[in-house]
Amino acid sequence: MVKLSVIVPFYNVQAFAPDMLRSLRANARPDFEFILVDDCATDETPRILERAVPTLPGARIVTHEQNGGLATARNTGIDAADGEYLTFLDGDDWLAPGYLAELLGAIEGLGTDFVRTDHVVSNGRDRSIARVPHGRRGVVLNPREAILPANRSTSVDYPYAWAGIYHRRLVDAGLLHFPHGLRTAEDRPWIWRLHREAKSFGVVGLLGVFYRRGIATSLTQIGDVRQLDFIKSFDQVLAETAADPEAALFMPKAVRTYCAVIAHHLNSIERFEPAVARQLKTMSAGALKKMPQDILTEALDSMDLERSVRLRRLRRRLVSGNGTVTA
Repeated sequence: MVKLSVIVPFYNVQAFAPDMLRSLRANARPDFEFILVDDCATDETPRILERAVPTLPGARIVTHEQNGGLATARNTGIDAADGEYLTFLDGDDWLAPGYLAELLGAIEGLGTDFVRTDHVVSNGRDRSIARVPHGRRGVVLNPREAILPANRSTSVDYPYAWAGIYHRRLVDAGLLHFPHGLRTAEDRPWIWRLHREAKSFGVVGLLGVFYRRGIATSLTQIGDVRQLDFIKSFDQVLAETAADPEAALFMPKAVRTYCAVIAHHLNSIERFEPAVARQLKTMSAGALKKMPQDILTEALDSMDLERSVRLRRLRRRLVSGNGTVTA
């Protein structure tokens, strides 16, 4: 019986895939499987994976005929997984030796639907620790209670799928798959759904995932139209939260988070291609217009002055009939 399925999408990461694969070998166990999803890579990544499989116990490659993006690749891995538990990794990151066994032990000890972990951020030679924004560790928690408060960073603001482990019952309940086709922020509706609908979770302080930042080829560093999928992502968060029986409780948090992400992108608008920057303003203005206006006003009143002023200016803009934003 497979105890743990490790799902790793790969797309054009030939410079980093060998490190990830070596770290998987240092975590292999007879009851672990490694599902390596080749998301139609166009560099040497597929050959690297083929050479690695014979030396990595439990590894198999699943190949996409066309590139589908991270969300779709993860879903492919979920559908192929046989494990009682599942976890995710990205092809340009790596693990500490023995980390997966510790992670599995953490969720088995707690008996929860899922467990979230801290991680190490690697930016060149610099290392820093990113922690789950929840104070209580090593105990069984109610996922819904960890969504709030609205004015502080909480567990739904820590969406990294690879910073955790998940019981198969979440797959059976339809809670573990990602929104198909989203090219960025695919984990935002995902983490909100987990916290609204799962029954239990826990937080542990394991430091075994090393997350690379500042990679030039990473989508987070590229200012093209794919970045605008965050609008679709948060539109889904708002729609699903609005349908929750306790929508009045959770919508202020959802709206405030959406506003904070819009402000973040506007603050770095110079990294976008000019046409995409204009589209960002247009779509962001449309998003603000569709939000519950009373909740939006409260969210803007609670934010710092710089972000509040930026969003209020955008809010005052009108979307003309041809889709352009005018003052």
